[in-house]
Amino acid sequence: MGSKSFSALLALLSCLPIFAEHTLGVRGDLHFSLEARGANTDGSLPIYKNAQASIEDRVNDLLPRMTIEEKVAQIIQGDLDGWMNLNDPLDDTLTYNQTGLELMMAQKSGSIWGGYLTPYDKFVYGVTIGQKYLMENTTLGIPAMFQSEGLHGFTNKGTIFPSPIGLAASFDTALVSQVSNVVASEAEGLGISQIFAPVLDLSRELRWGRVEENFGEDPFLTGEMGNAFITGLQSGKRKNASSTATARMAATCKHFAAFGSPQGGLNIAQVSGGERELRTYFLKPFNRACVDSLAIMTAYSSYDGIPAIANTHLLTDILRNEWGYKYWVTTDAGSVDLLINLHGTCDTRECAAKVALENGLSGEMGGGTYTYLTLPDQIAAGTVNVTFLDLTVAAMLRTKFALGLFEDPYPYADYLATIRTPASKVVLAQADADSIILLENHNNVLPLKKNIGSVALIGPQVNRVSFGDYVFLNASQAGISPLDGFKQFLGNSSSSTKINFAQGCELWSNDESGFPAAVQAAQNSDVAVVMVGTWSLDQTNLWTPGTNATTGEHVDLSDLGLVGAQLKLVQAVKAAGKPTVVVFISGKPIAEPWIQANADAVIQQFYPGESGGSALAEIVFGAVNPSGKLPVSFPRSVGTTPVFYNYLKGSRPIDAGQILPNGTLVFGHQVQSRIRQYVLDSPVPLWSFGHGLSYTTFDYSGLTVSPSTISTTEDFTVTVTVRNSGQVDGKEVVQVYLTDLVSSAVTPNQELVGFQKVDIPAGKSTKVSIKVLSSQLAVWSINNAWVVEPGVFTIKVGTSDQTFQTSNLTVTA
Repeated sequence: MGSKSFSALLALLSCLPIFAEHTLGVRGDLHFSLEARGANTDGSLPIYKNAQASIEDRVNDLLPRMTIEEKVAQIIQGDLDGWMNLNDPLDDTLTYNQTGLELMMAQKSGSIWGGYLTPYDKFVYGVTIGQKYLMENTTLGIPAMFQSEGLHGFTNKGTIFPSPIGLAASFDTALVSQVSNVVASEAEGLGISQIFAPVLDLSRELRWGRVEENFGEDPFLTGEMGNAFITGLQSGKRKNASSTATARMAATCKHFAAFGSPQGGLNIAQVSGGERELRTYFLKPFNRACVDSLAIMTAYSSYDGIPAIANTHLLTDILRNEWGYKYWVTTDAGSVDLLINLHGTCDTRECAAKVALENGLSGEMGGGTYTYLTLPDQIAAGTVNVTFLDLTVAAMLRTKFALGLFEDPYPYADYLATIRTPASKVVLAQADADSIILLENHNNVLPLKKNIGSVALIGPQVNRVSFGDYVFLNASQAGISPLDGFKQFLGNSSSSTKINFAQGCELWSNDESGFPAAVQAAQNSDVAVVMVGTWSLDQTNLWTPGTNATTGEHVDLSDLGLVGAQLKLVQAVKAAGKPTVVVFISGKPIAEPWIQANADAVIQQFYPGESGGSALAEIVFGAVNPSGKLPVSFPRSVGTTPVFYNYLKGSRPIDAGQILPNGTLVFGHQVQSRIRQYVLDSPVPLWSFGHGLSYTTFDYSGLTVSPSTISTTEDFTVTVTVRNSGQVDGKEVVQVYLTDLVSSAVTPNQELVGFQKVDIPAGKSTKVSIKVLSSQLAVWSINNAWVVEPGVFTIKVGTSDQTFQTSNLTVTA
């Protein structure tokens, strides 16, 4: 439904009368009776029950049959615990609460939260009871969407993959689609029909705890990864779905919009910016990925002083009218109450419900006071226009028809057949391997030879499984730690290499008492591998008072350096005199210039999946050639942030100072008043977006831009030949960047506009062609419109801080 048809529907619904209370809000001039609204008076099949009818016809037939109370119940999230006792994750009692079931379905039945760790048969039982009640014991028989999390693995004890920031490091959209396909397959059989993923916020504010949930700092990469995730999640149909159904699972793009750059890095804090920044950066991934997603979740924060959930410009003008989005939009948990107790734009529940509904056309998730329960009385009193309710309910019904839920909303009898399959493990292994990034490799210290005499594995991340947030309780028990991964790898290789393990310190402590054992392990070994980083927790422990973490939702940092004794441990091991490899296992960039300058090699492993320990061993010993690239830049310190690569032109001229290792202060030059730099530091990142090394080398040649002169509406293709000039096979990510040399508004100094991952055998070459759309050249003009302006553009193939080939593109009027 485009913007015109949406506006037409809005106009039509605004003309519908609000009927007297005795009609319960149901249209009284149609072909069904108030007593039996699920049937037609002439005995014919209601259109909404006709699996062959179009989705729009079914929506338009069902909506007028609904009471105000039924409509409101459709847009409030219910919860499986309303009729099931889910307090004990090991309890397998198959009983339910009839009173709770009836109350839940009367008030909150459009969607049902089901993200619980409970035996599968109990979960399936609960879902079946709920759907049977709705289908067989309510007048209209409208099924619910059951919901769970699936950010990097189905949280109802499904397969856990690398965190999204790690998946993005693969720069492999096909792989990301395979990952989300597994998520959907594991969830679908259990009766889940909506997954709260992907997150399309941008990692531009690195202090924010949820960086690990994003696909990085770049809007183009985020949009491509998000689109791939949604494609893999939604593709296909549920069993027995109607012929008009379009998806088997509803992806949920979040958090709309601009949520990931809160002031001070503090979760849900205000986000500052204007329309141009909103359009140039924050909205692009959503526009690329989410127009065909079946759900969108709004943000907690305010943007430019307007709460996102009550921003009619964002949610109606842009999302609904401009983009033509027609599916379900929901607030995040407790968001509507934040209009009262955080934003201060309302002082009553009635006001909060009215403002959120009328400005957002969105449903209300749980976690708050269920302000939407005030809507029936407000509509009866004339303070809320029923038109907004009808538009919101229509979006929910449209999503359910697109999922085919009206035909068969139940779990599958063979639900176990799609959970943790051999095929899923193949995808897991590739995802874990391809997400690892080699940042430094001085004197080719890596890969280690399989017959090396001894290796010291040192650090608090060695004997630990570190997953990102949004995983189930004790999910780490299914993972392989680096220590076990190295042992298994060397054992399977029949190697005689000895592993000397010493933890050295805790992640969360300044205690250095373990240093002597760590130094001794290094001295007794041919090479030391030190594993340090950040840590998150599963969704139970992350929210439990008294636990600790340094990344995850509501876990924000004022410092991006290593916590506790970790840096000192690295320095002590390095001082032992043996080659030292540092492995960061983290959910966000770590700002430690000393390690970049002194370690013999540095590896970044963003929170891995279940086979992360095995993948790390394979990379270190060269069984797998690293191919990951950074989806986010690494700052030198928190004081040099933001450090994203695509800053506006002219923002970071460099003449920086530094503090030398011996303590000498070298002050940055300020010869000209227009030059800005840090007096004792540099805004240049330690490692920039797109960076990542390999055990082989790649040469680029023959760059062409075709055509090299285009009109403002023509697309073009960038072609380059890439040769693997090294001794081992490898994967390379070909990256294309663009710079608009002269523009009417300030544009980014460079923007990623295309990439392709290619697998090239040693000594072989391949020609890579990447299409770029003319719309990617557009600037949000001073007249507040997207315009492709005539002029010259520089096209660069390389990384954000390295250039392998360049050419020019000319755009004519």
